[in-house]
Amino acid sequence: MNSKRDLFLLILLFAIAVGGFYYYFSHQSIPRQISVVPTITPVASSSATVLGTSSSSSKCHAIKVDTSDAQAVLPDPNCTPGEIDLTVTQDNIFTTICHAGYTQTVRPPVSYTNALKKQQIVDYGYQDVNMKDYEEDHFISLELGGSPAGPKNLWPEPHPSFNEKDTVENYLHSQVCSGNLTLTQAQQEISKNWYAIYQQIK
Repeated sequence: MNSKRDLFLLILLFAIAVGGFYYYFSHQSIPRQISVVPTITPVASSSATVLGTSSSSSKCHAIKVDTSDAQAVLPDPNCTPGEIDLTVTQDNIFTTICHAGYTQTVRPPVSYTNALKKQQIVDYGYQDVNMKDYEEDHFISLELGGSPAGPKNLWPEPHPSFNEKDTVENYLHSQVCSGNLTLTQAQQEISKNWYAIYQQIK
């Protein structure tokens, strides 16, 4: 009888040990990884025009959606469709994008963004190649869970910061953090046509 009881206790202890091992490792934090996932691409209005470029053979072409507003420019949806960071989710917004100082923890170094900006100014075929005249913009902003370093989420926006798009980014961020919009909804809105939102809230 004792040998059967000892065998039962041994099996029970083994099961507890295996269960504890599985629980421990399944609840460890996962290192932050930037995932490249395109969202809805920008949709230009019927009055949109392609910005003048230095070469018709340019890989990318910025789109001006309002000729009366110098800041009303969308990136080429083929070159800059937008990317999100999959580690930012609806469930963790209060420890990520809605937490003060979050964007500084994920923002890529200037050495990286400046090198990318220089190349993308060429890719977009801008006649003006002065880097100071452009903001290397996160199309889906960091405060909305955009990919920090994904090349398809960064582009040389043809005017310096602070600008109208920043106003839209701040507005959508407040809507997400107050619960009026989901993270996914805000990401779709900013990448579909941020200027349409600006016209509604300005």
